[in-house]
Amino acid sequence: MRDDAGSLTAAPDSALPLTGDGLTDLLGAILAVASELELSAVLERFVQVSAELTSARYGAINVLDPHGTSTTFVFTGVPTAVAGALRTAPHAQGVLGAIPETGVLRLTDLREHPAFRGFPREHPPMGSFLGTSVRVGSRVFGQLYLSEKAGGFTQADEDVVVALAAAAGVAVANAQLYAEAERREHWLRAGQDITTMLLEGIDEEEALEHIASTALEVAGADTAALALPGIGGDLLIELAVGHLSDRILGATMPRGGRAWTVMTEGKGLTTPSLSGARTVAVPVMRAFGPAMYAPLQSAGRDMGVLILLRRIGGTPFEDSDLGTAESFAAQAALAYVLAGARHAQDVAALLDERERIARDLHDLAIQQLFATGMQLETVRRRAARGVDPTELAGIVDEALDNVDGSVRQIRQIVHELRDPDAASGLVERLRREASLARTGLGFAPSVVVTLDGASLVDGGVEEDQLDERVGPALTSDVVAVVREGLANAARHAHASSVTVRVSVRGTGPLGTVLVEVQDDGAGLPARRDRSSGTGNLASRARQHRGAFSLGVPPDGRGTLLTWQAPLG
Repeated sequence: MRDDAGSLTAAPDSALPLTGDGLTDLLGAILAVASELELSAVLERFVQVSAELTSARYGAINVLDPHGTSTTFVFTGVPTAVAGALRTAPHAQGVLGAIPETGVLRLTDLREHPAFRGFPREHPPMGSFLGTSVRVGSRVFGQLYLSEKAGGFTQADEDVVVALAAAAGVAVANAQLYAEAERREHWLRAGQDITTMLLEGIDEEEALEHIASTALEVAGADTAALALPGIGGDLLIELAVGHLSDRILGATMPRGGRAWTVMTEGKGLTTPSLSGARTVAVPVMRAFGPAMYAPLQSAGRDMGVLILLRRIGGTPFEDSDLGTAESFAAQAALAYVLAGARHAQDVAALLDERERIARDLHDLAIQQLFATGMQLETVRRRAARGVDPTELAGIVDEALDNVDGSVRQIRQIVHELRDPDAASGLVERLRREASLARTGLGFAPSVVVTLDGASLVDGGVEEDQLDERVGPALTSDVVAVVREGLANAARHAHASSVTVRVSVRGTGPLGTVLVEVQDDGAGLPARRDRSSGTGNLASRARQHRGAFSLGVPPDGRGTLLTWQAPLG
């Protein structure tokens, strides 16, 4: 059971074989505690042997944070139903707060102690009491509580628990080192998996989601988010997974805040609780407890921030967690950059292939059509001079053969040039266009697709519904509009961010598809020398009885391309 006060855990019954010789039994108990590697097992074994060696009816180990607040409470002797009714673990207050950092507190009846404040409702009655601190190095890790021994506790019991507490401190330290090594290994393995996936060429958005999901799992966090630079240079949470992810998605991280500081300084940080912090500028972030921020940075390039969050009352992140998270984030950022470079090479190869096809069009089809035109011009001139038509028939037949040959050449070239993604859905094709535009822009544009106001889920039913509403013909035009908008931004905008928004609402003739391509660049030039691209966009809009405009966004910065058409 868990709440803000920590967790209550019952230690399993496990009788320690006793010989009757005090020293032998103590050594056996110490070995039993030291043999465990998992921290939970160390605590359970420690409580068991402490209660058994002192003949105490009840025993518990209370793990405390630096403020004396319980984070974990492992007990034995208390019935599970009674523990469930208690619900919360005790803090180091009252009689428990009187336990010294070294030595023991032994009481004949704890109810007679001046600091006794009474028992919680449903708490079993307790009289005799023996308590001591468990230290890990110079820090108090927790407290051992023993109660209800027939005849009361003795000096011999004090000696036993002091020795056991010392052994438990060493065992806890070893278990923590073991857990830290396991976490580091998990982080390293996760970083290697991310690198492999990115270099294998997975989709960019899928890669970012995998980074967040992997970090969530390895860090033992409840929520993971990626804050990335967006329109106007703002730092936005563009991807979030886990607890309350829908509430923090899209939140803007204020300049000078934790996320901005981590990104600009390139150094991660942790905070024990956002809910209790005095400086939290984003209200929704107060719904979380411990937080950890790690920069996504490679070769001095700021790519964003990895944010890991736990629920209120969760265990704070440790310094070792931050170090491994920073290494993971740096490795993921480097792999992301390398994947981008590889992608640029693929795009360059694609452009080379398209140039080859363009040369084939010019050298084969266009030149052949030009020669055919010259033949027909010869026929026209001879016919004007009154030449016998039978003499011109051979030239006309040859010209027709050339036209047929040109048609065949063009068909062949078009077949080679045909978009391999034509059979793919709209969302996949839009992401491919955004990925291709990354080379020209110098960064990946943001793509947001909504259906009736709701963002689409990858591979979900919504994508099928979207493709069914838009249809193949209109899909190709939407993709062409986005392609032209991204190309214009790459050629003229000098932008630092570009966002593509495709919104589909309704169905049939009353439904609409709205395409917006917005950048934060230099804006529209005073004089435009070339308009073929925008002319094509306007023509596509007219073909669908739609509308097209190119203007300034509401905030007055950059350029906003808007293209709209009915679905039916």
